[in-house]
Amino acid sequence: MSSSPTPEEREKKDAEAKAKEAEEQAELPYKWTQTIQDVDITVPVPGNLKGRDLDVVIAKKKLKVGVKGQSPIIDGDLPKEIHVDESTWTLETLSSSSSKEISLHLDKVNKMEWWPHVVTSAPKIDTSKITPENSKLSDLDGETRSMVEKMMYDQRQKEMGRPTSEEEKKQEMLRKFQEQHPEMDFSKAKMG
Repeated sequence: MSSSPTPEEREKKDAEAKAKEAEEQAELPYKWTQTIQDVDITVPVPGNLKGRDLDVVIAKKKLKVGVKGQSPIIDGDLPKEIHVDESTWTLETLSSSSSKEISLHLDKVNKMEWWPHVVTSAPKIDTSKITPENSKLSDLDGETRSMVEKMMYDQRQKEMGRPTSEEEKKQEMLRKFQEQHPEMDFSKAKMG
Protein backbone atom coordinates (compact mmCIF):
# COMPACT_ATOMS: atom_id res chain seq x y z
CA MET A 1 0.00 0.00 0.00
CA SER A 2 1.35 3.41 -0.97
CA SER A 3 1.54 6.18 1.62
CA SER A 4 1.83 9.04 -0.86
CA PRO A 5 -1.21 11.33 -0.97
CA THR A 6 -3.70 11.20 -3.83
CA PRO A 7 -3.87 14.24 -6.14
CA GLU A 8 -7.09 15.29 -4.36
CA GLU A 9 -5.43 15.04 -0.92
CA ARG A 10 -2.38 16.95 -2.17
CA GLU A 11 -4.61 19.65 -3.68
CA LYS A 12 -6.54 19.98 -0.40
CA LYS A 13 -3.30 20.18 1.60
CA ASP A 14 -1.91 22.83 -0.80
CA ALA A 15 -5.15 24.85 -0.51
CA GLU A 16 -5.00 24.68 3.31
CA ALA A 17 -1.32 25.75 3.31
CA LYS A 18 -2.11 28.62 0.92
CA ALA A 19 -5.03 29.79 3.10
CA LYS A 20 -2.85 29.66 6.25
CA GLU A 21 -0.11 31.60 4.43
CA ALA A 22 -2.60 34.23 3.20
CA GLU A 23 -3.99 34.61 6.74
CA GLU A 24 -0.50 35.03 8.24
CA GLN A 25 0.48 37.59 5.59
CA ALA A 26 -2.79 39.53 6.09
CA GLU A 27 -2.01 39.86 9.82
CA LEU A 28 1.31 41.60 9.15
CA PRO A 29 1.30 45.39 9.76
CA TYR A 30 2.57 45.88 6.18
CA LYS A 31 2.03 44.54 2.66
CA TRP A 32 4.87 43.32 0.50
CA THR A 33 5.54 42.05 -2.99
CA GLN A 34 8.68 40.92 -4.73
CA THR A 35 10.21 40.22 -8.09
CA ILE A 36 13.32 38.12 -8.51
CA GLN A 37 15.32 41.41 -8.34
CA ASP A 38 13.67 43.47 -5.60
CA VAL A 39 11.21 43.70 -2.71
CA ASP A 40 8.55 46.42 -2.33
CA ILE A 41 6.90 47.07 1.04
CA THR A 42 4.07 49.44 2.00
CA VAL A 43 3.38 50.36 5.61
CA PRO A 44 0.18 52.31 6.43
CA VAL A 45 0.69 55.24 8.84
CA PRO A 46 -1.54 58.09 10.13
CA GLY A 47 -2.10 60.93 7.66
CA ASN A 48 -0.78 63.65 10.00
CA LEU A 49 2.81 62.32 9.92
CA LYS A 50 5.71 63.94 8.06
CA GLY A 51 8.95 62.30 6.94
CA ARG A 52 10.81 63.73 9.94
CA ASP A 53 8.39 61.88 12.27
CA LEU A 54 9.54 58.53 10.93
CA ASP A 55 12.41 56.26 11.92
CA VAL A 56 13.48 54.29 8.83
CA VAL A 57 16.81 52.46 8.76
CA ILE A 58 17.77 50.43 5.69
CA ALA A 59 20.97 48.42 6.18
CA LYS A 60 22.62 45.61 4.19
CA LYS A 61 20.98 42.88 6.33
CA LYS A 62 18.58 44.82 8.63
CA LEU A 63 15.39 46.84 8.28
CA LYS A 64 13.70 49.12 10.81
CA VAL A 65 10.54 51.08 10.03
CA GLY A 66 8.45 53.01 12.52
CA VAL A 67 7.28 56.26 14.01
CA LYS A 68 9.76 58.05 16.30
CA GLY A 69 8.97 57.49 19.97
CA GLN A 70 6.89 54.35 19.27
CA SER A 71 7.88 50.70 18.96
CA PRO A 72 8.91 49.87 15.38
CA ILE A 73 6.38 48.49 12.90
CA ILE A 74 9.13 46.42 11.22
CA ASP A 75 12.40 45.67 12.99
CA GLY A 76 14.55 42.70 12.10
CA ASP A 77 17.12 40.95 10.01
CA LEU A 78 16.54 40.62 6.28
CA PRO A 79 16.72 37.04 4.96
CA LYS A 80 19.34 38.09 2.36
CA GLU A 81 21.56 41.10 1.63
CA ILE A 82 20.39 44.20 -0.24
CA HIS A 83 22.16 47.03 -2.06
CA VAL A 84 21.66 49.86 0.43
CA ASP A 85 22.56 52.60 -2.09
CA GLU A 86 19.91 51.31 -4.54
CA SER A 87 17.19 50.89 -1.88
CA THR A 88 14.81 53.77 -1.05
CA TRP A 89 11.82 54.82 1.00
CA THR A 90 9.19 57.52 0.57
CA LEU A 91 6.16 58.78 2.50
CA GLU A 92 3.14 58.92 0.21
CA THR A 93 -0.34 60.39 0.70
CA LEU A 94 -3.05 57.99 -0.42
CA SER A 95 -5.52 59.56 -2.84
CA SER A 96 -8.45 57.47 -1.59
CA SER A 97 -8.20 58.70 2.01
CA SER A 98 -6.41 61.11 4.31
CA SER A 99 -3.96 58.43 5.42
CA LYS A 100 -0.39 57.90 4.27
CA GLU A 101 1.93 55.00 3.69
CA ILE A 102 5.65 54.44 3.84
CA SER A 103 6.74 52.89 0.57
CA LEU A 104 10.05 50.99 0.63
CA HIS A 105 11.98 49.56 -2.28
CA LEU A 106 14.77 47.08 -1.46
CA ASP A 107 17.22 46.08 -4.21
CA LYS A 108 18.34 42.44 -3.75
CA VAL A 109 22.04 41.58 -4.03
CA ASN A 110 21.23 38.06 -5.29
CA LYS A 111 18.85 38.63 -8.20
CA MET A 112 18.22 34.92 -8.70
CA GLU A 113 16.47 34.15 -5.42
CA TRP A 114 12.99 34.56 -3.91
CA TRP A 115 12.66 35.72 -0.31
CA PRO A 116 10.44 33.70 2.05
CA HIS A 117 9.74 36.82 4.18
CA VAL A 118 10.76 40.48 4.60
CA VAL A 119 12.35 40.00 8.02
CA THR A 120 13.40 36.65 9.47
CA SER A 121 11.00 36.98 12.43
CA ALA A 122 7.94 37.17 10.11
CA PRO A 123 5.98 34.12 8.87
CA LYS A 124 7.40 32.53 5.72
CA ILE A 125 5.73 32.11 2.35
CA ASP A 126 6.23 29.01 0.18
CA THR A 127 8.67 30.30 -2.44
CA SER A 128 8.30 27.09 -4.50
CA LYS A 129 4.75 28.21 -5.39
CA ILE A 130 5.81 31.60 -6.81
CA THR A 131 5.06 32.11 -10.49
CA PRO A 132 7.70 34.46 -11.86
CA GLU A 133 6.74 37.34 -14.11
CA ASN A 134 7.74 37.10 -17.75
CA SER A 135 11.18 38.52 -18.28
CA LYS A 136 12.28 40.61 -21.25
CA LEU A 137 15.30 39.85 -23.41
CA SER A 138 16.68 43.26 -22.43
CA ASP A 139 16.82 42.07 -18.77
CA LEU A 140 19.37 39.38 -19.65
CA ASP A 141 23.14 39.79 -19.73
CA GLY A 142 24.77 39.88 -23.19
CA GLU A 143 25.95 36.26 -23.35
CA THR A 144 22.65 34.80 -22.12
CA ARG A 145 20.67 37.10 -24.38
CA SER A 146 22.56 36.07 -27.53
CA MET A 147 22.15 32.39 -26.63
CA VAL A 148 18.37 32.84 -26.11
CA GLU A 149 18.06 34.82 -29.37
CA LYS A 150 19.90 32.04 -31.26
CA MET A 151 17.57 29.43 -29.75
CA MET A 152 14.52 31.51 -30.70
CA TYR A 153 15.86 31.95 -34.27
CA ASP A 154 16.53 28.22 -34.63
CA GLN A 155 13.04 27.43 -33.31
CA ARG A 156 11.41 29.79 -35.84
CA GLN A 157 13.55 28.32 -38.65
CA LYS A 158 12.51 24.76 -37.73
CA GLU A 159 8.82 25.76 -37.60
CA MET A 160 9.11 27.15 -41.15
CA GLY A 161 11.02 24.07 -42.38
CA ARG A 162 14.19 26.10 -42.91
CA PRO A 163 17.74 25.26 -41.77
CA THR A 164 18.89 26.20 -38.25
CA SER A 165 21.91 28.45 -37.73
CA GLU A 166 24.20 25.37 -37.42
CA GLU A 167 22.81 23.87 -40.64
CA GLU A 168 23.23 27.25 -42.40
CA LYS A 169 26.92 27.31 -41.34
CA LYS A 170 27.49 23.80 -42.73
CA GLN A 171 25.78 24.70 -46.03
CA GLU A 172 27.91 27.86 -46.29
CA MET A 173 31.11 25.87 -45.65
CA LEU A 174 30.13 23.34 -48.34
CA ARG A 175 29.28 26.13 -50.80
CA LYS A 176 32.69 27.80 -50.24
CA PHE A 177 34.49 24.45 -50.60
CA GLN A 178 32.59 23.81 -53.87
CA GLU A 179 33.65 27.23 -55.20
CA GLN A 180 37.28 26.50 -54.35
CA HIS A 181 37.12 23.02 -55.97
CA PRO A 182 34.97 23.26 -59.13
CA GLU A 183 36.63 20.10 -60.50
CA MET A 184 34.98 17.92 -57.82
CA ASP A 185 31.53 16.35 -58.15
CA PHE A 186 29.28 17.19 -55.17
CA SER A 187 26.04 15.76 -56.59
CA LYS A 188 26.05 12.84 -54.10
CA ALA A 189 27.25 14.90 -51.08
CA LYS A 190 25.16 14.51 -47.92
CA MET A 191 25.02 16.92 -45.01
CA GLY A 192 25.32 15.20 -41.61
